[in-house]
Amino acid sequence: MTPDEANTREDLAAVYRLIAHFGMDDLIHTHASARLPGGSEWLLINRYGDLFREVTPESLVAINHHGEMRAGEQGPINSAGIVIHTAVHSARPDAACVLHTHTAAGVAVSCLEEGLLPLNQTALLFYGNVGYHDFEGIALDREEQDRLIADLGQNSAMILRNHGLLTVGRSIGEAFSLMYNLEQACRMQLAAQATGRPIRLPSEAVCRRTAAQYAGDPDGAADLEWQALRRLAPPPAFRSSTPGSIAGQP
Repeated sequence: MTPDEANTREDLAAVYRLIAHFGMDDLIHTHASARLPGGSEWLLINRYGDLFREVTPESLVAINHHGEMRAGEQGPINSAGIVIHTAVHSARPDAACVLHTHTAAGVAVSCLEEGLLPLNQTALLFYGNVGYHDFEGIALDREEQDRLIADLGQNSAMILRNHGLLTVGRSIGEAFSLMYNLEQACRMQLAAQATGRPIRLPSEAVCRRTAAQYAGDPDGAADLEWQALRRLAPPPAFRSSTPGSIAGQP
């Protein structure tokens, strides 16, 4: 194993445990993936059956864009995870990491006709940068991949209608930061809507300006944030036991 692959495994395993730490996991379901460095066709994803707090660098599985496991790797692998993640990685060379969640807040907003509203500073990180994909059932059909990719476009986030959230990062840290903030934006929106009071939205000019400010990252916040999160990431709870090949749940 190369040092670059070892580092990628460490970072992605930390993301799984951070997702659990922040309460964004869904038992053994949902998934995060990272492209192996060097323009590789291989990506890392979790072994199906492990809780996110159990994930270690060694338990991650390398698969190619056809969903085939690398020699010596052991599954099982979530079938919907294969469909979603191989689609995004094959279509987006800039996608170093892809995250998908089923949180209560994320699913609730995905069920709203208006989707994510530009309500506040956090939500404006996604202004003009979020796609929407209509629910077609559990994502087990590779024919859905073209539609999923088209709906994502070049956006950094996508709301899967009646399903959940997805983020795409140029680094593992960026993908996690996007998901954390998208989740927070959904929670904030639901809290505001729950008051039953009139909602005040920023002007379109302010929305555009704030989105541009985020894109600049003048203080290098992204790197500082990821360093802090790596310090926070809890150790794995324990290593789970062995595996079969491919299983199918969302």
